[in-house]
Amino acid sequence: MAETNAAMGRRLRELRLRRGLQQSEVARRLKISPAYLSLIEKGKRVVQLPLLFQALELYGIAVEDFMQSLGERHVDDGLARLLDEPLLRSLNLSEEDLASISAEPRMVTTITALFNLYKNTRSQLDHVMTSIAQRELREDEDESVRFDYNPYDEVTDFLEQHDNWFGSLEERAQQFRRDCAFGRRVTSEDLERGLLEQADVRVRRILERAESSVIRAWNAEDRILTISNDLFEQRAKFQLAHTVALALFDEEKLHEPILEGYSGQHAETQTLIKIHLANYFAGALLLPYPEFYREVTSTRHDVELLAQLFESSYETVAHRMCNLSDPRRRGVPMHFLRVDVAGNISKRYSGDGIHFPHQGGSCPKMSVHLAFLTPNVITKQYSAFPDGSTYFCFAKVVSEPQQGSLVKGTTYSIGLGTHADNAKHFAYADDIPFADPKKMAVPVGTTCRFCERTDCNMRSAPSYKFAFRVDEYTKKDNFFSPLVRADADADAPKSARRKPTA
Repeated sequence: MAETNAAMGRRLRELRLRRGLQQSEVARRLKISPAYLSLIEKGKRVVQLPLLFQALELYGIAVEDFMQSLGERHVDDGLARLLDEPLLRSLNLSEEDLASISAEPRMVTTITALFNLYKNTRSQLDHVMTSIAQRELREDEDESVRFDYNPYDEVTDFLEQHDNWFGSLEERAQQFRRDCAFGRRVTSEDLERGLLEQADVRVRRILERAESSVIRAWNAEDRILTISNDLFEQRAKFQLAHTVALALFDEEKLHEPILEGYSGQHAETQTLIKIHLANYFAGALLLPYPEFYREVTSTRHDVELLAQLFESSYETVAHRMCNLSDPRRRGVPMHFLRVDVAGNISKRYSGDGIHFPHQGGSCPKMSVHLAFLTPNVITKQYSAFPDGSTYFCFAKVVSEPQQGSLVKGTTYSIGLGTHADNAKHFAYADDIPFADPKKMAVPVGTTCRFCERTDCNMRSAPSYKFAFRVDEYTKKDNFFSPLVRADADADAPKSARRKPTA
């Protein structure tokens, strides 16, 4: 009955708006109050038949046609086309929402005009920002101008400012472990039990993943967590532990003191930080600091062995090793990188001062990229930057096939590292002692656009730090390597050089 009332009210409202009649005018003609008419149009009051007949006569529509149109949902064609745009697809509007919006012709016109204006303005702004950034970066070598500074960059900077250490979350995770009587190795069944007993959250598993790629959804109001059943155990555990964090955040506001006083440039940043803090809590829950720190020290940062000891994934262990900043038991400062086969960086953290690019890929000579050449073994090297800093870096390829296919699944390279002076604390460095830095270290840079090296054979673009100069008579082994004075001194005289032989 309620659905019928809503459909009739919505249709009556559409008819009124299409005829350009004000609510007060229609209410006067029907001899009812505007408030009562508003309730009818919202489906909150039953429209009596005599009143319905009067309204249909006023709108000039037959009763039969009106009743037949109740099941129809009219969506404006222009609005429907706009909803194919990526931005509006993310708004998750239902058919009922669209029908309600379409009932307001002026609203549809306004939305369409504003969205088209947004698209044009955004396109123009992208071109302007790109032009300004390129000009400024040519003039300013320290990269202080950041036109492409996005919310994810802000999150990374926030973590680095806090040394990726949040003691209050560590303590609460330990308390939750004690309350649930967890052992060192936590299973997904343990976490489901803990969610129910400690947070009153029930878990519902979906047997087959739908067309959507959503693997976890928590209904905070009904206290129901829906999770895909085709996740590997290690990934499922992390998603369950993440939900524990979200439930405690909502109830105990654990994240608010951490974010107090923080204001980023982007509106989305605080939510992204909350998500990361939930991930941090999940890591602390699955890999408790005291035991994990002890095993990291005794195994000398053997990530693969640690993953076995705690029945966790390589990536989760790698992340957690970058959280060991407790002043009482401080771990070795480290950096973390996750890149895909195309070289795109999707996660990064610098706890040891290494410089990473904010956008795009990093230097192709770094171990995290070279690991794809030998995906079954750990890739290790010493990396020397132009400023003289040297790091011990190692990387491993991790993959999660889907339906037996790596193309359908995911493949990443997880890179870790630390200052070369700290390499002695890592089991992976035992077979490559840093005896001769000049010969052993691989020359690397931050990214091609800002690299100071003049003779790299793997450049993919010219550097902003050098004038772009083309000389058809001089060829370096890489087209994008800049021509500098040293190259001119090594050349033959131009008079001789410009007499090509037959």
